Amino acid sequence: MFEILYQSFETPGFFRLFSYVSFRALMSAVFATSFCIFLGPALIRKLHQIKFGESIRGDGPSSHQAKAGTPTMGGILILAAVLVSCLFWGDLRDPLFLLVLTGTLALGGIGFLDDYTKLRKKKGFSARLKMLLTLFVAFSFSVFYYQFVPIPAPQSGAIAFEKSGLFVPFIKGQVLDMTVYLAIPFWMLVLVGSAHAVNLTDGLDGLASGTVIIVAATLGAMAYITGTPRAANYLNLPYIPDAHEISVFLAALTGATLGFLWFNAAPAMVFMGDTGSLALGGALGMAAIVIKKELLLFICGGIFVAEALSVILQVLSFKLTGKRIFRMSPLHHHFELSGWPETRVVIRFWLIGILLSLLALSTLRIQ
Repeated sequence: MFEILYQSFETPGFFRLFSYVSFRALMSAVFATSFCIFLGPALIRKLHQIKFGESIRGDGPSSHQAKAGTPTMGGILILAAVLVSCLFWGDLRDPLFLLVLTGTLALGGIGFLDDYTKLRKKKGFSARLKMLLTLFVAFSFSVFYYQFVPIPAPQSGAIAFEKSGLFVPFIKGQVLDMTVYLAIPFWMLVLVGSAHAVNLTDGLDGLASGTVIIVAATLGAMAYITGTPRAANYLNLPYIPDAHEISVFLAALTGATLGFLWFNAAPAMVFMGDTGSLALGGALGMAAIVIKKELLLFICGGIFVAEALSVILQVLSFKLTGKRIFRMSPLHHHFELSGWPETRVVIRFWLIGILLSLLALSTLRIQ
């Protein structure tokens, strides 16, 4: 749609609205949300018919056993909404936009195959295979971004930076040029860590989807600011012209996940599965990389970081001492087993996520 209406941008009238990124980003979010809400019931019915129901781990909280049979692979709905919305409202000539969209769909494909084999053969991918596949996507994304995606030279008065530059919250300007030897491993760590952290967070009704909405909206605002020269210069941020289109992608991601939450809120009618969680987590990581906000992702995505760390610490503690730090990991299960109702855990994690996102946004001015 963007391509079709491109020639109308210079003509006075309604179609000039499509030349404004802010308008296209808002429409992208509204379109993706509506897409999910209207098509969600049909997908849920289809998943019921083909018996793609979730199997619940036996060692989990006993309250979760009632969720057995709830349709999973709902991430298909999210990815479809993101793709269609991006085709309608995004600029497909933009290399950063295409790269992030393609990487998201690739991770969604890995999650889909894992979910499908898990449901059909009662055993999904091994942890090692899933990690290797996500590492391959992360490596491909990082190499392609470094080697083939052009970054325009900074304008007069703008913050100078290298594509492999590292920016630290609260510090003005680039603090380090990592060069290709450090940048690619670092980007891979951010992408894989983000994808699997969201995957671990996806354990309670609405927890992962609600938190992704908060983080995606925050990164979307950062992408818009980074792609606006006057705002970027005022806030001492690197100006990246193509970051504008990443805000359109993140708006689509936010809207699609919001529409999915309509059905995923407690009591959930559908789960996203690895199809959704790997794609959403990877999308956040890739977006943070291309707008040079990798370390800020650790702040606004603090819930995901805490969930992943709880699993790592639990495993290390048990292997080294034979004792567990938490009643159960990931972290949300610890609070469930401590007596918190599921909805209380979810809402309080959302509130913490909002506070962390506000903190991340505040760093843009304090530098």
